[in-house]
Amino acid sequence: MSKDRSMVKAPRTVLLAVVAAAAFALAGCGGGTPPSTFDLTAPARLPGAGGVRGTLVVAEPVAVAVLDGQRVVVKPDAGTVTYLPNAQWSDRLPKLVQSKIIEAYENSNRLRAVGRPGDRLSVDYQLVSELRAFEIDAATGQASVELTAKIVNDKTGKIVSGQVFSARRALAGPLDGPTATRALNEALAEVLARLVAWTGNGA
Repeated sequence: MSKDRSMVKAPRTVLLAVVAAAAFALAGCGGGTPPSTFDLTAPARLPGAGGVRGTLVVAEPVAVAVLDGQRVVVKPDAGTVTYLPNAQWSDRLPKLVQSKIIEAYENSNRLRAVGRPGDRLSVDYQLVSELRAFEIDAATGQASVELTAKIVNDKTGKIVSGQVFSARRALAGPLDGPTATRALNEALAEVLARLVAWTGNGA
C-alpha cells in the first residue's frame, strides 16, 4: 500500500509559513495583557587609552520602517518578516541604539565629549549611521545586528572614515522575549565595542 509523500513530511516552506502565521495570530490575541518590555545595555568595560580626543555628536541611526519601532523583529526566512509576540523594546529601536552608542563612548573615555544633535557642544565630528539589521533569524536560531557608520568632520563636511559592523549570537534557549532580546543585546555589545575602538583608531 503506497503512502502520499506530501502527508508524511511537509515542505520546509510550508512549515515556515505556519510559523509566521502563528506569530501573527499570537501577536493579535494577547487580550488585555501588555507585552513584556526589554532594554538594551552598552558595554561597560572598553579600552580608553589613545584615540580621538575631540567632541563627537551621535545622530539617531537611520532605519527602514520594519526596524523603526518597538517590536522585536523575527525573520522565518529571507523574504518574510514577523514580530515576536508579547515582547517589545523600551523605546523606538533607533533611538534606543543611539543612546547605547553614546553610553559606550562615555564608558570608553576616548572623547572629550559626546552627545546628541542639539546638545550645547562645540562639535568636531559627527557619527552618521544606519541600522541595517536587528533581528532574529529563525532558520538559524541566531540574533543578527548590523550597523554602518561614517565619521564626518563637522568643520568641512567631509567623510573621514566609514565602516560596517556586524555580529551574530546564537539563541541560548527557546524563541521567546528574554532569550531573543538577550542574544540581540550581546550582538549589539560586540558591534558597539568594535565601533568605539574603530573611531578612536581611525577618526
